[in-house]
Amino acid sequence: MHEQLKLENQLCFPLYAAARDVVKHYKPFLDDLGITYTQYITLMVLWEVGEAPIKEIGARLHLDSGTLTPLCKKMEAKGLVTRRRDVNDERNVIVSLTDAGRALEEKAADVPHKMGACINLSPDEFKELYRLLYKTIEGLDREENEVSHG
Repeated sequence: MHEQLKLENQLCFPLYAAARDVVKHYKPFLDDLGITYTQYITLMVLWEVGEAPIKEIGARLHLDSGTLTPLCKKMEAKGLVTRRRDVNDERNVIVSLTDAGRALEEKAADVPHKMGACINLSPDEFKELYRLLYKTIEGLDREENEVSHG
């Protein structure tokens, strides 16, 4: 067997497994709020900015419009957001928080602390992991942009 093909030698596998486990651990906290993980991260962007074009939300979350459009429709049906066409450019859809969406922020405020308690990292290890993960994302984004733009 090729050494480089052993699962234990793959960076992708622990990233994949950790991501799945982290999202799984969020589930009971988010179930209490009546939202999914993807709705939660979308709300985090909107809690920060109030409203944003769907393209901007997608860029921040690394999600495409094929994922975000139905997600935002479901959030609108729950009364958490509204969607409207941009008056300056009808191709753009602006997503805004409703009062119910804003109120959910207070209820979600303790979720990061609860999740932090589930992850066995010191504050310094947490900061280092965060830094390394974003460095990885930036490198992959740069590579993707170079490939797609020749």
